[in-house]
Amino acid sequence: MYLRDIPLPEARTRFEAALVEASLWGVLGVEELPLDYQACSRVLAEPVWAKISSPHYHAAAMDGFAVQAGDTDGAMPTNPVKLLVGKKAIYVDTGSPLPETCNAVIPVESVEPLDEHEQPAGDVRFPYWIRIRAAVTPWSNVRPMGEDIVASELILPAGQVLRPVDLGAIAACGQGMLRVARKPRVALIPTGSELVPAGREVKAGEIIEYNSLVLAAQVHSWGGEPLRYPIVPDDFTSILEKVSEVARTADLVLLLSGSSAGSRDFSARVVEALGEVYVHGIAVRPGHPVILGMLNKSIHQSKPTPVIGVPGYPVSAALTGEIFVEPLLSRWLGREPGSKPVIKARLTRKITSPPGDDDYLRVVIGRIGQEILAAPLARGAGVITSLVRADGITVLPRGVQGLAAGEEVQVQLYRPLEEIDRTIFVIGSHDMALDVLAEHISRRYRRLVSANVGSIGGLVALRRGEAHLAGTHLLDPETGVYNVTYIRQYLPGVAVKLVGMVGRQQGLIVPRGNPKAIRSLDDLTRDDVIFVNRQRGAGTRVLLDYHLGKLSIAPDQIQGYTHEEFTHLAVAAAVASGKADCGLGIAAAARALDLDFIHLFEERYELAIPEDHFSSELLEPLLQILKDPEFQQAIARLPGYEVSQMGKIVAELN
Repeated sequence: MYLRDIPLPEARTRFEAALVEASLWGVLGVEELPLDYQACSRVLAEPVWAKISSPHYHAAAMDGFAVQAGDTDGAMPTNPVKLLVGKKAIYVDTGSPLPETCNAVIPVESVEPLDEHEQPAGDVRFPYWIRIRAAVTPWSNVRPMGEDIVASELILPAGQVLRPVDLGAIAACGQGMLRVARKPRVALIPTGSELVPAGREVKAGEIIEYNSLVLAAQVHSWGGEPLRYPIVPDDFTSILEKVSEVARTADLVLLLSGSSAGSRDFSARVVEALGEVYVHGIAVRPGHPVILGMLNKSIHQSKPTPVIGVPGYPVSAALTGEIFVEPLLSRWLGREPGSKPVIKARLTRKITSPPGDDDYLRVVIGRIGQEILAAPLARGAGVITSLVRADGITVLPRGVQGLAAGEEVQVQLYRPLEEIDRTIFVIGSHDMALDVLAEHISRRYRRLVSANVGSIGGLVALRRGEAHLAGTHLLDPETGVYNVTYIRQYLPGVAVKLVGMVGRQQGLIVPRGNPKAIRSLDDLTRDDVIFVNRQRGAGTRVLLDYHLGKLSIAPDQIQGYTHEEFTHLAVAAAVASGKADCGLGIAAAARALDLDFIHLFEERYELAIPEDHFSSELLEPLLQILKDPEFQQAIARLPGYEVSQMGKIVAELN
């Protein structure tokens, strides 16, 4: 008999509590794999950080001639410039390293070889001369070191389900091995004397066994390793022995059929004999006679093994997989449980529902003009084709006895029309703490994406409704206060909470050993120093201009002032590659690329969050992480950071 027919949330709570108690509520193990196409669809157990930059050298962006840009000055259609190949112009293919004496590439289609009679007297055909009719600027048609990836940056967070393009990014950043979550081993044991294998001729009273096939395919698609066993007849001892045997090596046992209360239904008795039954009977249709338990009494077992008694009807079996197996496998793989896109639709006809159960209704979807309609399909638990045809599922909760035609329902789509958006979008100033935050927030089933456009650009994006929050570190030179003045200027009338992130050191990033003995901003005016700047609107650029003004240094006194990068790591990469002698940035970026750092200033980096986003469910995990001691310690370990204000509301603006 059923122990008790309980609501689905209570059944889940009981089962999850047992899994937690058995230390089975997390990633089961980690495997190390070589980087190969077979890693596609595996789940990262650890984040992937860039080992090298990409490209890791200055590379030609197209076929052509590498030149020193200054040698092309004055070239015009009416006044071409001639260059000697091999001396002033060096042929390069796309991807070739840029010669040390060159800083630009002229596309091959933009040059004209001189005819033999045009060659200067005494010259031979090789080396030969070319003619150009347009000047090029420094770094034209060049992929600078770190254009795509900068060494030490986060490439992929833990929990990422690997896609083909992810494998390319991992290879590009210099990694050759992956640490992925071990695939959970799921044993599927079909039981029933009436069952016969698929493909065999059947007689009256015999049933083709395909539930194990469907569930094995589900397990495989969800990242598990299905172990499909032969049919076991309806015999208590035979089933007991088989379950006891497979539980030694499986992470989860699915005992198919026999979960009801008939005279030949032995599943509950077997589970009870080998362990404990937590749930027998759940208030859902289809899928009523589900068993949830734990196998832990076998003398051969080294660990407890969860077991699910799966109903024999095919629709019930498949839905049991979706409701219980998929979330458990996702937990063991360290990824977000699967969630189907949801849309609103109107029923095409009246339906009734048992009042005491959550009713899973299969529907097909159609769009008529601007309205989406849902047509209910056959509801029998044995009608497998209803799942084949279904475009989605709508759940009628307990207590709802039916709905009239035309009533609006929410449909979980099997054939998605749109993706559920779980992405937190950050636009604004770059900070390395955002990379660490992205890794931590992935554990809370959120994805953080940041676009680096500078502090002012981030505030403008908030005003336009294009981001959930913005990173900002804008110093008001008159008050000495960070960010408040600018938020009032760019977001007038918008309720904004300013949340503390980090205090950090700003200074000059220079090559290891500081070969040019750069000590202060005054050195930027030297003829032998080339600077790399941040883009207009970046907080670092505002800070630089503020201090240059105090020192009465004009921008045109600094070589490279107009050379702009969009992140601190990109500034560090420019210095590391020799493209510049120094740049203003944070200590952590210098340390990441093994450069020296000259500390000049202290500043506040904060998060501007509009009130409507601040209180949203989407951002709740982010705000929790900012107050998490583990996360704060991880950031505090970065060079030049302090976290005393992290997670605190430092200002509320209207």
